Amino acid sequence: MITAADGEEGLRLALERKPDLVVLDLMLPKLPGYEVLRELRNHRETAKIPVMIVSSLPQSSDQKLLDDGATSYFEKAGLMLDRGADLFVQNVRKILSQSKAAAFR
Repeated sequence: MITAADGEEGLRLALERKPDLVVLDLMLPKLPGYEVLRELRNHRETAKIPVMIVSSLPQSSDQKLLDDGATSYFEKAGLMLDRGADLFVQNVRKILSQSKAAAFR
């Protein structure tokens, strides 16, 4: 697992390390999550990396984020509910298993 303190560092690390999955907050210092997502999609090396958005912003922006290339969107408040964290973990497992299966094709 790799963590970053801000959007610039997160983008730099993703470009350098090319992780299997990015979990991205939208409210980041230095470079907002929207910009990080756009930059990840604009680089050939990171364009296919799944990006899960986790944010305190309401889901009214989730369709735009999905249209912009996010794999999924979770509201932080929803993760505190009984099933929210389970759904998040299930989503991570599904994305990683699909990513690994695609790598063997």
